[in-house]
Amino acid sequence: MTEVVPQAIRKLSAGKLVIATHNAGKVREIADLLAPYGIETISAAALDLPEPDETGTTFVANAELKALQAADLSGLPALADDSGLCVEALNGDPGVYTANWAETADGTRDWMLAMSKVEQKLVALGPDISRSAHFVSTLALAWPDGHVEWFEGRIEGKLIWPPRGQLGFGYDPVFVPEGETRTFAEMSFAEKQASNHRSRAFAKLVAAVF
Repeated sequence: MTEVVPQAIRKLSAGKLVIATHNAGKVREIADLLAPYGIETISAAALDLPEPDETGTTFVANAELKALQAADLSGLPALADDSGLCVEALNGDPGVYTANWAETADGTRDWMLAMSKVEQKLVALGPDISRSAHFVSTLALAWPDGHVEWFEGRIEGKLIWPPRGQLGFGYDPVFVPEGETRTFAEMSFAEKQASNHRSRAFAKLVAAVF
């Protein structure tokens, strides 16, 4: 029987890298994490790249879809994040549809609307329902030739109401990470960067490709 040899993870060289998102908060977080590694980042928005329809049913599928499109259109390596809030009592929702819950009729995103939808569903389940939740971040790193590497991070916590804090983005004002009393939106940028789901995924990426 022929032995199957695992393929080595491709390394990333210093140079330009596309951050395949139009979300300014994600761009800032990822650019900050990449800063020590000699990587010059440019966002998909700055390159006027279109946002693909996120048709995948998993975080990995959506992250790969975004990274591959950005790499193909730019001719540069591209890094995409697909992340979401998974609520235990809602069977993992909103999950991969996290951003969809924020969509409005005019095509913009209203994160207070999204947080309210989650809260309404939890309230409907009764006062004793679990408020346990976790954030997942999947990073996909793609090259123009179609090669992809991916890395996942996760952080546990619980949901609170009403929202607290003016920092962060997305569902940060209602998420209290395990071992903390503050929401992500009450933490400084540096504090959140030190321990959130995206930084945990990024630590795996750094260990593998640099």
